[in-house]
Amino acid sequence: MEALTEAVRAGAGPEELAGLPVPEEYLAAHTRVEDIGMFDGVEDKDVRKSLRVGRVPMPELAPDEVLVAVMASSVNYNTVWSGTFEPVPTFSFLKAYGKLGGWERRHDQPYHVLGSDAAGVIVRVGVGVRRWQVGDHVLASPIQVDDQEATTHADGMLGEGQKAWGYETNFGGLAHYCVVRASQLIPKPAHLTWEEAASTPACAGTAYRMLVSDRGARMKQGDVVLIWGAAGGLGAYAVQLVKHGGGIAVGVVGSEEKVQALRDLGCDLVINRRELGIGDDDGSDPDKVIEAGKRLGRIIRREIGEDPNIVFEYVGRATFGISMFVVRRGGVVVTCGSSSGYQHQYDNRYLWMKLKRIVGSHAANLSEQWESNRLIDMGRIMPILSTVYRLEDIGDAARLVQTNGHMGKIGVLCLASERGLGVTDQEKRDAIGERRLNPLGDGRA
Repeated sequence: MEALTEAVRAGAGPEELAGLPVPEEYLAAHTRVEDIGMFDGVEDKDVRKSLRVGRVPMPELAPDEVLVAVMASSVNYNTVWSGTFEPVPTFSFLKAYGKLGGWERRHDQPYHVLGSDAAGVIVRVGVGVRRWQVGDHVLASPIQVDDQEATTHADGMLGEGQKAWGYETNFGGLAHYCVVRASQLIPKPAHLTWEEAASTPACAGTAYRMLVSDRGARMKQGDVVLIWGAAGGLGAYAVQLVKHGGGIAVGVVGSEEKVQALRDLGCDLVINRRELGIGDDDGSDPDKVIEAGKRLGRIIRREIGEDPNIVFEYVGRATFGISMFVVRRGGVVVTCGSSSGYQHQYDNRYLWMKLKRIVGSHAANLSEQWESNRLIDMGRIMPILSTVYRLEDIGDAARLVQTNGHMGKIGVLCLASERGLGVTDQEKRDAIGERRLNPLGDGRA
């Protein structure tokens, strides 16, 4: 094993880390360009067949970047999209990015290192990096922006140079090392383990922007918030944000096991999706959409007393029409994705005649990431890590997400040799309490 990798694992200080050579290659979860057509005509695009783990060349560092030794990462749905090569192969993103020239040329490779979450230790800083140093414990925002673009300074998510890191860029976080722009860095909460911390940025930040930010739904105290997929990574953070913001959380989940987990998390009302009779293909049938919407509305009014102010959407085609129907007059549907399909159908009369709104939301800008991380650092919002895999088993981890067999976030150990490492403020951790820190966990430290 390389000396730098051994030193990181041993907890070496900044001087030692800075003095050791960077390895020429590193272990990474990746896809290969020659596999793009492997699922043509195949119904079950099993990501265990396409996600590879092997050594790739270490990229050169740009002046505004840092090299992070990744202790842990997590699986996001974009890992599944990458592994299925849908809706488009991510190599098309890398090729287009590489055509910009300069440092961007590095990203156009015949392999794509995946991963939009990472927690680790900075081992190198570019010559243009000012606020971060070797040895710092950091998290990576899942969004890379062009900080020389004017729009970025109004809202990083509006800039044309904004990209989903590890999905639209190369050298992501499901690896022993990753390349991160300094403008992506977030301080790691000292009371969290590596794997807990790695489970927070992408989903917690996204949920924060959708619900709390003035660029999202602008949730206020007393708002009834309907959360689809409430036991998933995004949904479980949304439940916590609603509860801590004085709202009323209504969660929809797909199994009785998830119903109980959401109740334990504090969700005010949990509905098993089977009660609604919704299939993944029903979102395109107007009659089924209205029937399901009426059933859902009756349940919410019976238990809560009124219709939702906000619907938290990322399921997409299967649920979007129902969301538009069930949200109250003047309410808002905020959406950040479409895991069941991008082509949505809904009755536009419910939008214009009842003065409803649709808000598109994508990830979070750096300020929103820091704000959501502050809540986590204060012990107000908890990581919702459910289980952890090793990097070598990324195929199995991503398959669990692909088949919706998971709750919360699925963590991935990279350079961390075991779970439970990385805590540098044990006193804060003890004060919060182990069980509170892992409300969806499998009971293992």
